[in-house]
Amino acid sequence: MAYLKPRAIETRFWNPLAMRSTMWDVHTLEVARRNAGEAQRVPVIPLEQDGSLFVVSTRGEGDWVKNVRAAGIVQLGQKGKFETYAATEVPADERSGIITAYRKKAGREVNGYWRKLPADADHPTFKLTPELTPS
Repeated sequence: MAYLKPRAIETRFWNPLAMRSTMWDVHTLEVARRNAGEAQRVPVIPLEQDGSLFVVSTRGEGDWVKNVRAAGIVQLGQKGKFETYAATEVPADERSGIITAYRKKAGREVNGYWRKLPADADHPTFKLTPELTPS
Protein backbone atom coordinates (compact mmCIF):
# COMPACT_ATOMS: atom_id res chain seq x y z
CA MET A 1 0.00 0.00 0.00
CA ALA A 2 1.13 3.55 -0.75
CA TYR A 3 2.48 6.00 1.82
CA LEU A 4 3.47 9.67 1.57
CA LYS A 5 6.22 10.21 4.12
CA PRO A 6 5.97 13.58 5.86
CA ARG A 7 8.89 15.98 5.82
CA ALA A 8 10.82 16.46 9.07
CA ILE A 9 9.39 19.96 9.58
CA GLU A 10 5.89 18.48 9.57
CA THR A 11 6.60 15.80 12.17
CA ARG A 12 8.77 17.99 14.39
CA PHE A 13 6.99 21.34 14.16
CA TRP A 14 3.59 21.39 12.41
CA ASN A 15 2.12 18.19 13.86
CA PRO A 16 2.85 19.12 17.51
CA LEU A 17 1.52 22.63 16.86
CA ALA A 18 -1.67 21.25 15.27
CA MET A 19 -2.24 18.90 18.22
CA ARG A 20 -2.06 21.84 20.66
CA SER A 21 -4.62 23.79 18.66
CA THR A 22 -8.32 23.22 18.09
CA MET A 23 -8.29 25.02 14.75
CA TRP A 24 -9.74 23.09 11.81
CA ASP A 25 -11.19 20.61 14.34
CA VAL A 26 -7.81 18.92 14.69
CA HIS A 27 -7.74 16.22 17.38
CA THR A 28 -4.91 14.13 18.73
CA LEU A 29 -5.12 10.40 18.07
CA GLU A 30 -3.05 8.34 20.48
CA VAL A 31 -2.33 4.66 19.88
CA ALA A 32 0.05 2.10 21.39
CA ARG A 33 3.01 1.38 19.14
CA ARG A 34 3.33 -2.17 17.86
CA ASN A 35 6.99 -2.61 18.78
CA ALA A 36 7.49 -0.32 21.75
CA GLY A 37 5.88 0.60 25.03
CA GLU A 38 5.23 4.28 24.38
CA ALA A 39 2.26 5.72 22.56
CA GLN A 40 2.26 7.38 19.16
CA ARG A 41 0.40 10.66 18.77
CA VAL A 42 -0.75 12.11 15.46
CA PRO A 43 -3.05 14.95 14.45
CA VAL A 44 -6.29 13.89 12.77
CA ILE A 45 -9.53 15.56 11.73
CA PRO A 46 -12.33 13.24 12.85
CA LEU A 47 -15.50 13.05 10.81
CA GLU A 48 -18.98 12.49 12.21
CA GLN A 49 -21.27 10.98 9.60
CA ASP A 50 -24.60 9.21 10.00
CA GLY A 51 -24.13 8.94 13.77
CA SER A 52 -20.66 7.38 13.51
CA LEU A 53 -17.17 8.77 14.04
CA PHE A 54 -14.36 8.15 11.55
CA VAL A 55 -10.67 8.97 11.08
CA VAL A 56 -9.00 8.89 7.68
CA SER A 57 -5.32 8.55 6.87
CA THR A 58 -4.51 11.28 4.37
CA ARG A 59 -1.00 9.96 3.74
CA GLY A 60 -1.84 6.30 3.23
CA GLU A 61 -0.39 3.39 5.16
CA GLY A 62 1.65 5.17 7.83
CA ASP A 63 2.89 3.80 11.13
CA TRP A 64 -0.14 5.08 13.01
CA VAL A 65 -2.41 3.06 10.69
CA LYS A 66 -0.42 -0.11 11.34
CA ASN A 67 -0.47 0.63 15.07
CA VAL A 68 -4.27 1.11 15.08
CA ARG A 69 -4.74 -2.17 13.24
CA ALA A 70 -2.56 -3.96 15.79
CA ALA A 71 -4.02 -2.30 18.90
CA GLY A 72 -7.67 -1.98 17.91
CA ILE A 73 -8.04 0.71 20.59
CA VAL A 74 -7.23 4.43 20.36
CA GLN A 75 -7.55 7.56 22.43
CA LEU A 76 -8.93 10.64 20.70
CA GLY A 77 -9.24 14.14 22.07
CA GLN A 78 -8.26 17.76 22.27
CA LYS A 79 -6.42 19.78 24.88
CA GLY A 80 -5.69 16.74 27.07
CA LYS A 81 -9.30 15.51 27.27
CA PHE A 82 -9.29 12.08 25.69
CA GLU A 83 -11.88 9.37 25.17
CA THR A 84 -11.19 5.72 24.39
CA TYR A 85 -12.52 4.12 21.21
CA ALA A 86 -12.48 0.73 19.56
CA ALA A 87 -11.19 1.18 16.00
CA THR A 88 -12.53 -0.92 13.13
CA GLU A 89 -11.11 -0.51 9.65
CA VAL A 90 -13.65 0.31 6.96
CA PRO A 91 -13.23 -1.92 3.88
CA ALA A 92 -11.91 -0.02 0.84
CA ASP A 93 -15.10 -0.59 -1.14
CA GLU A 94 -17.16 1.10 1.62
CA ARG A 95 -15.01 4.24 2.02
CA SER A 96 -16.24 6.40 -0.87
CA GLY A 97 -18.99 8.32 0.96
CA ILE A 98 -16.86 8.73 4.08
CA ILE A 99 -13.89 10.02 2.11
CA THR A 100 -16.05 12.42 0.08
CA ALA A 101 -17.48 13.89 3.31
CA TYR A 102 -14.02 13.96 4.91
CA ARG A 103 -12.50 15.86 1.99
CA LYS A 104 -15.36 18.36 2.09
CA LYS A 105 -14.81 18.90 5.83
CA ALA A 106 -11.00 19.02 5.78
CA GLY A 107 -10.92 21.23 2.70
CA ARG A 108 -8.01 22.16 0.54
CA GLU A 109 -5.53 21.19 3.26
CA VAL A 110 -5.87 17.56 2.18
CA ASN A 111 -6.40 17.86 -1.58
CA GLY A 112 -2.70 17.43 -2.38
CA TYR A 113 -2.68 14.01 -0.76
CA TRP A 114 -5.49 12.84 -3.04
CA ARG A 115 -3.68 14.14 -6.13
CA LYS A 116 -0.79 11.83 -5.20
CA LEU A 117 -2.91 8.96 -3.80
CA PRO A 118 -6.23 9.17 -5.67
CA ALA A 119 -7.78 5.79 -4.82
CA ASP A 120 -10.02 5.33 -1.78
CA ALA A 121 -8.06 2.14 -1.08
CA ASP A 122 -4.95 4.34 -0.54
CA HIS A 123 -6.55 6.02 2.49
CA PRO A 124 -7.13 3.64 5.41
CA THR A 125 -10.27 4.68 7.25
CA PHE A 126 -11.35 3.63 10.73
CA LYS A 127 -14.74 3.74 12.41
CA LEU A 128 -14.38 4.68 16.08
CA THR A 129 -16.84 3.27 18.59
CA PRO A 130 -16.77 4.60 22.17
CA GLU A 131 -15.46 2.08 24.67
CA LEU A 132 -17.75 1.58 27.62
CA THR A 133 -16.10 2.44 30.89
CA PRO A 134 -16.66 0.02 33.76
CA SER A 135 -19.17 1.30 36.32
